[in-house]
Amino acid sequence: MWIWSGSDLKLRLTLRVAAVSTLCFAAISGYFLIDSDRAARARIAAVADVAARTLELQHNKIQWINSPRSEFPDLDSIAATVMTPGLCLAFRSNSGEISQRFCGGAQTDTAAPPLAFAALYRRLFDPGREAARPVVSRGNAIGEAVAWVDPAVPTAEAWHDAGRLMAVFMIALPLLCALVYAALSRALRPTLLIRDGLERIAAGDLAARLPPFDLAELSAIGDVFNQLAERLAAALSDRNALTQKLILVQDEERRHLARELHDEFGQSLAAIRALAASARQTAAQDCPALLAECDGIARTATDMMETLRGALFRLRPPDVDELGLAASLEGLIAGWNGRSRGAPRFEIAISGSFERLPSSVSANLYRIVQEALTNAAKHAGATRVMLRLQMREAAAGGGDDEIALAIDDDGRPGDPQGNPQVDLKGDPQVKSGMGLLGMRERVAALGGRLSFEAGQPNGSALRVIVPVIASREAAPVERAA
Repeated sequence: MWIWSGSDLKLRLTLRVAAVSTLCFAAISGYFLIDSDRAARARIAAVADVAARTLELQHNKIQWINSPRSEFPDLDSIAATVMTPGLCLAFRSNSGEISQRFCGGAQTDTAAPPLAFAALYRRLFDPGREAARPVVSRGNAIGEAVAWVDPAVPTAEAWHDAGRLMAVFMIALPLLCALVYAALSRALRPTLLIRDGLERIAAGDLAARLPPFDLAELSAIGDVFNQLAERLAAALSDRNALTQKLILVQDEERRHLARELHDEFGQSLAAIRALAASARQTAAQDCPALLAECDGIARTATDMMETLRGALFRLRPPDVDELGLAASLEGLIAGWNGRSRGAPRFEIAISGSFERLPSSVSANLYRIVQEALTNAAKHAGATRVMLRLQMREAAAGGGDDEIALAIDDDGRPGDPQGNPQVDLKGDPQVKSGMGLLGMRERVAALGGRLSFEAGQPNGSALRVIVPVIASREAAPVERAA
């Protein structure tokens, strides 16, 4: 049907009602035209019957009085009683010759119908078809009484009647559509509440609920919506608790791996350096040609020690709980600047106090920053990375304090694994990688929001908002774990 995509439901239903009404009007109009044609044919047949009986009486009277001078047939007396506009009467002898014909004039006050309507009406109904009745005298047919109507007359009458029906339809249809649209608007008004509830759920407000509705169907939808919202809230709460526990297990595994590397691999490298120093002393006395190889072994061991220190620093960050989030991030930025030697350049700006944050919140924010800086330095090829951490106080009208974290770089657009990624606001620009997914899980465990946007043509921006009240409530999860 001619309904375009995305149109309003009320409009669709109203247009369908209008279409059905138009079909009904067409059917009713067709019925009236057919009935009018049937009545006209019956009237012409009746006129032909009257004319035939009258002509029989005239012929019998002439024969009874034996007056050959009397005129036969005499249609004037018949026409005076049955004649209507456009009606024609005639007597046709057995030889087919018309002995007398009498026609009434057509009405002049009726507007002529359009040629297309006249042609269609004549094709469908053949209004000029005649009705013939035999005239019998003394058991012998002496001719026929014929009656017919000028086709222009019933065609004009049909057009006149159709015009009146059309005028009524043109007035009634808009009124009907307006009433149907108003009734549908009232009946479907609860759908606006349903849509608002869905939008609130999509925005993360799992406390959204729908009121009961009068319509049974909409009330059932509201009940299912409320049940799904409750289950989604419970599932999200369980997911956040599980995510926090998994993050704690991951951090504990990282600390364990760091200890293993420090105790085993670090001691082995220290032993290699000691053996290289001892071999150099021996080579200096007995075989000077081996001095270069001994120095190379020592340098390689030293480089591996530096690499190990960097890995240990990423696996086991400083004690954020003792140093505080601000001092830990400043140390992280200083370490990156020291290792990168200004390429890229890392900057930090902190505003507000973060001393009373739970250790789990500080650790998660630290890990998020660490992952983002690693991506910017190693995968995006950025030349400048800016970190901003801000404590936003609640307005006087209400609300909660928020922690706002922003990391901007001028590197190649990509996720924390260097792959194309997705704008977490929903635009399918890029594809999310595991680095971004890990940060997203940490933020979700804190009840916050995360968005990552690739710039045009270069650069990217990471935004994290964590409510302080949710952050403080997350602390017992770590202790329970």
